[in-house]
This record gives sequence, structure tokens and C-alpha cells, in this order.
Amino acid sequence: MKILILLCLFSFSSFAFDQDHKALDKVLKDHVIFKGNQSLVNYKAIKNKPSELEQYLKDLSAVKKSQFDSWTAGNKLAFLINAYNAFTLKLIVDNYPTKSIKDIGTLFKSPWKKKFFKLFGKETHLDEVEHVMIRKNFDEPRIHFAVVCASIGCPPLHRFAFTGNQLEKQLKEATRVFLMDKNKNSYDPLKKKLRLSKIFKWYGDDFNKKYGSYLKFVSTRITEDKKGQALIAKDDVSSSWNSYDWGLNEIK
Repeated sequence: MKILILLCLFSFSSFAFDQDHKALDKVLKDHVIFKGNQSLVNYKAIKNKPSELEQYLKDLSAVKKSQFDSWTAGNKLAFLINAYNAFTLKLIVDNYPTKSIKDIGTLFKSPWKKKFFKLFGKETHLDEVEHVMIRKNFDEPRIHFAVVCASIGCPPLHRFAFTGNQLEKQLKEATRVFLMDKNKNSYDPLKKKLRLSKIFKWYGDDFNKKYGSYLKFVSTRITEDKKGQALIAKDDVSSSWNSYDWGLNEIK
């Protein structure tokens, strides 16, 4: 009898988080569509039926730091990417309708500094997740194509949740789709002209350790032209930044 009681107590105290993130995966498949390489979100539909997203967010917040620390690196990173994207969805839904995530901030505090959720038992904000929990602990610059700030200029929000066992494949796909979006990144081999998203301007240094530079990273992924790849890698092309569209990535 005592053993049974102990087992019951253990089962209630031990929260088994779903590493497949099936709840978020369903929300994304139900409410995200692609038009070319750009994804759009049906925020109105999520706002009208928020229960699925809210349950997933509760599950995220229920994870203890000791539990998180016991996971593989892949499961940790997938968890944090999904947390960023899911809480961003909540931020937009809670303030919908809005024309831009930037409109949710104030003169003194950006929306990314707004503490509106809990992770590991602590009130926190989106910048903490991206810049401290992720960037300081993972040498993986491709997260910049996976964490999505609810804007047209951002990489697209994909119709799948990231998972530890599929993370490499998913990061490759996120990178491919972002770099193939001609509105954000392009290379003209005839004019030797490179135009890139300002994400590379803001976070270019993140690519140095792993890839040598963001230009070396981009070179083999933005064009199949070998001469062009060599020129880009050596910064021997005319380059400029595309304007960043902060408009909401919504289905209208």
C-alpha cells in the first residue's frame, strides 16, 4: 500500500513534457499558411479559439529548470525555439488586432522586453529567451531563421514545431526557405550584386565561429554558381541590406 501511494505521488509530481510538441504542431498546421516563401498566420482564428495554444503554453511553463537541464542539447534548443514562437503568438493574440508587434511596445519598453509569461518558475520576456537562454548557450546561428518575431521581414513561421530528433533537418529547411525568399535575400550573378536581410547585419557576428563569417555561410546557400559563391565568401561583390518590413505576418 505504501509503495502504491509513493508511486502515485511520484506520478503527480513528475510532469512528463511532450518532446514532440504535438500541441504546438497542431496549432501551426491549423493556422499557418504559405504564400511562396512567406508564411501568414490566422491570428483571428487563434484568438477566437485560444484553448489549444494556452494549454501548450501552460505545459511550457510547467517545465522545471532541473527537468530542462536533464534533456539533450537538441531537445533543449527545440524547446526554447518553440517557446519563443509560441509566446510570440500569445503576445500578438492578446493584443490583436494590431498592425505590428512594435505597436505593442511603449516609448520606454519594447514588446520584446515585456514580461508576460513564466519559464522555469520566473517571470521573463522574449529577449531573455532569444539572447540569453539561446544565443549565450548554443553555438547555432541558424536559430535566426527559426525564431519568428511575427513580422513580414522575419523568417517565416513554419507549419511544424521544432523537435530535438528532427532539429538538424528543420534548421536546414528554415535556412533554405529564408535564403530563397527573393524579397529578403538575393544574388544577381550578372551584376555581382548581393542583397541580404538586415538579420545578417544585426546578428552577423553569430556566424563567425562556426562558419567563418555570415558571407561564407550565405555564399553556398544563396546561389549554385561556384564563381558567385567564391566572390560572396570573399566579400568581393556589391552588397546592400533590404528594408525590414515590420508589418504583421497575418492572414487578411
